Amino acid sequence: MRRMLLSAAVVVLTASTEIRAGDVEGRYLEARTCDVWTGPCFANAEMNWGGKHAVMAWKVDKGSVDNVRLDGLSVVAVISAHDTLGLKQTGSSKAILIVDQRATKPQQQALIRLARQQAGELMDQVVAVESDKVELDVDRCPEGGCGLLRAGSAHIETRCLGHHDKVCGNEIAFYPPLSKDVKANAAVAVEHSFSGKGLNETWKESDRRGAYVGLFQIK
Repeated sequence: MRRMLLSAAVVVLTASTEIRAGDVEGRYLEARTCDVWTGPCFANAEMNWGGKHAVMAWKVDKGSVDNVRLDGLSVVAVISAHDTLGLKQTGSSKAILIVDQRATKPQQQALIRLARQQAGELMDQVVAVESDKVELDVDRCPEGGCGLLRAGSAHIETRCLGHHDKVCGNEIAFYPPLSKDVKANAAVAVEHSFSGKGLNETWKESDRRGAYVGLFQIK
């Protein structure tokens, strides 16, 4: 069951210093409302009108933040940006954080710190933090492009890219992942949606070449 944890004013306090950590590693999943694997001509057509929304998710396999163990816990960021994600932002972004409901209070704060550091300026204005059940799996196929996220009102399901996904024949990973310290493959978002409150907007897309699936590691 979803419940509100903290106001935005409290969340700001968690962003004041760098994470003090040993190795923290886990799985990462991301989807945007624009193609990230695309040809330049298609990417240019989407700039400045699309791609301003995203869902980012991290699941810690092992590691600690400020001596707080986070093994098996997840955190999700729902982003509404001022400009197309991947371009220089000319205004502030808004974000909602969804924290694994199994986390203790110290773990909640550590997960918030983790997400804020990894997403950088996209977390400048966190409008809400929620606690909910988070299911994140990125090991669903051997090719490395299949992922699943269910976290409250946020949902991502991806599949691997194939030859039939090419439109113009010169597709590349045009935009890099939004998170730092990520090694990920571009993928197709079979579904990418957010139906919650707090951002005053929702979205639902399907079959968009706008996802990344992979791993993260902070040293």
